[in-house]
Amino acid sequence: MKLSDFYIGLEFFASAGFVWRCTDVGTRTITAIQIEADRDASWYKGPPYLVTETVFDEHDLPGCYLSFDDAIEDAIHEADTSGHPGFPHKVASRMMRERFSSQMAKYRNKGLLRFDRVRGDGELLHPYAAKKSGDSWNVRLYLPFVNEYAEMPELEFLGLPIATNDDVKQRAKANSINS
Repeated sequence: MKLSDFYIGLEFFASAGFVWRCTDVGTRTITAIQIEADRDASWYKGPPYLVTETVFDEHDLPGCYLSFDDAIEDAIHEADTSGHPGFPHKVASRMMRERFSSQMAKYRNKGLLRFDRVRGDGELLHPYAAKKSGDSWNVRLYLPFVNEYAEMPELEFLGLPIATNDDVKQRAKANSINS
């Protein structure tokens, strides 16, 4: 969905199929409350709201849908056109184990792990965890096109550009040329 699709009171789906209700529309974000089926409607009256409002930014909005059918159609389209190789089960398991480790609970910059970055050579870097190294942190990375793991100092990773859909497609094209 786009920012212009939202209005206060709109119910939509996001993150694992949860139902949300839009509570405010800004210039680049919306806020919404999660609607839980087993909760009395009184909890959702506002403003002010008694349940937590969550901010959805320009990265989150395209992952919002008016119906499950829209979400499924978009997922199929993405799988067919994005060029991203995806994550094998073994890789996804490792990333989730490390992402929810006790050490990660101490990491305060979790927002840095939201976005893939692109290295100068065009390689896509998927951050999935952070690891303390002396007085600083290293970002743990998975490189999906070469099926490798890496680490990089947090500030070095922060300095790289956020990967775009075009970066993914370019990397996929380079991969097919080299194959």
